[in-house]
Amino acid sequence: MKKNYRLGICLWASYGLLACTQEVKVYTTSETEFWKQAVVEVQSADGAVPDIVVSDEREQSFDGFGGSFGEIGWDALALLPEERREEVMQALFAPEGIHFAYGRIPMGANDFARDYYTCNDTAGDFEMRHFTIERDKQAMIPYVKAALKQNPELKLWTSPWTPPVWMKATRHYATAPGDHNDFTEENEVEGDHLIQQPEYLKAYALYQSKFVEAYRKEGVNISLLQFQNEPYTKNQWPNCSWTPASMANFIGRYLGPLFAQEHPEVELYFGTFNCNRMADLDRVMQDTAAARYVRGIGLQWEGKDIVGEIHDKYPEMQLMQTENECGSGTFDWAAAEHTFDLIKTYLDGGVNTYMYFNMVLQDEGASSWGWKQNALVRVLSSTKEAVYTPEFYLLKHLSHFLKPGAHKLKVEKGNDVLAFRNPDGETLVFCMNREATERDVRLACGDKMMILKLQPKTFNTIIY
Repeated sequence: MKKNYRLGICLWASYGLLACTQEVKVYTTSETEFWKQAVVEVQSADGAVPDIVVSDEREQSFDGFGGSFGEIGWDALALLPEERREEVMQALFAPEGIHFAYGRIPMGANDFARDYYTCNDTAGDFEMRHFTIERDKQAMIPYVKAALKQNPELKLWTSPWTPPVWMKATRHYATAPGDHNDFTEENEVEGDHLIQQPEYLKAYALYQSKFVEAYRKEGVNISLLQFQNEPYTKNQWPNCSWTPASMANFIGRYLGPLFAQEHPEVELYFGTFNCNRMADLDRVMQDTAAARYVRGIGLQWEGKDIVGEIHDKYPEMQLMQTENECGSGTFDWAAAEHTFDLIKTYLDGGVNTYMYFNMVLQDEGASSWGWKQNALVRVLSSTKEAVYTPEFYLLKHLSHFLKPGAHKLKVEKGNDVLAFRNPDGETLVFCMNREATERDVRLACGDKMMILKLQPKTFNTIIY
C-alpha cells in the first residue's frame, strides 16, 4: 500500500499563475524511508527569491538510463525464489520500477563473468567456424530475456572486454598481473594487444559481427556496438589495450565496412573511451575512414573530464556514459551521492544516455577477480533476500518518470538539481539534499514557484 506523508511543499501563486487544481506529485527517499509520495499543500506568499531556477530552455535529448548484464548477476538472481526474482526484474525494467531503457551485454567474459571465456577460443580459426554463444545460453541470454519480458522496448548494446587470447600479442586475457590471474612479465606488450595484422583485424571484425547475428537468432536484437571496453585500462581481468591509430584503422577499414554490409541497423559508437586525452579521441574521430561509420561516442571513468569538450566539439554525435563508477561493495548512501555527482557531471556535459554497471550482485559484491563493487540490488545468500540499495532509489527517482523523447532542461541556478521535460509537457525536477539537516528550498520552474522543505539526506522528485 502506498503511504503518503507531509513534505511541506508550497506552490507560490505570486511568482506566476498556478491553478490550485493542477496536480503536483512529490516523491522522496531517505536513508530509512523509500519512495514515499508526499501530500502537497497549496498556499500563496509574496516577495520570494528562488534558490533554484529551472528554465524552459531545452538542452540535449535524453534517451534514458540503463544497466549492465553479467553472469554473476544472474547467479545472484538464481538464489532467489522465482517470485522474488520476478519482482527484482520488474523493479529494474517494468514501468512501475526504474524502467531502464538500455541494457549492456558483454561480448564474452567481462570482469563479472564466472571466469574467462570468449565465443571462439579455437586458435587460428580466422573464418570463425567454431564461433559459439553456447555459454551465453546458460546465464546471459536468460538474464536479457527476463529483462525483455518486463520491457520489450529495451535497447540492447554490446562490447567485448577482450578478444580471444590467440588473437593477442600478450597471449593472455588480462592486461596486468594480479593475485587472481597468472599474467607474468613475459605477457607484457607495449602498445596494441590485438595483433595488428590484416588477417587478425578481419577475423576480429567477423567475430563481433557473428555475435550480433547469433544473438538475433536467439531472439535478442542488439542495436548498438562499441568495439572495446576500456582500451586504456591495465588490470588483471579480461581487457585489451589499443593505440588511437589502431582503433581508427580497425573501425574505419574492418569493423565499419563489415557492419555496413551485414548489420546496417546496428549503430557503431567509438568506445568505451576511458581516457581524458582529447587528442587521442580526435585521432579516431578525425580519421575520415573511421568517422564515416561512427554514430556516437561512449565515455566512462576518465571520460568525465572531457565530456563537455567533446559535446561542444562534436555536437552531432550521440554521447553515452557507458559505465557508472563501480564503488567498493559498500552499498551505502554515500555511494548513491557519489553516483548522483557522476550523473550530473555527465548530463551537464551533454550525454544522451547513462549506464549503471552491475544491476544485481550477491553479498559483498565481489567479482571473480576480487573487486567488491556496488549494485542496485543486493542478494543475501544466507536469507535469499533481495535488498534494494540507495543507488536503486536514486536511479528510480531519475528514470521512473522519464518518457521517450524527453529533453534535459537548463538549470540556471542551484546545486544538486537535474530537470527534464517529457514530450507531453510534463516537467520532472530532481533535488537532492545532501545535508544532515532539513533544508528550505525555493524552486522556480518557468512561471511556477515552489517552496520545498527537504528532509535531511533525501532524494526528491517533483512532477507537474
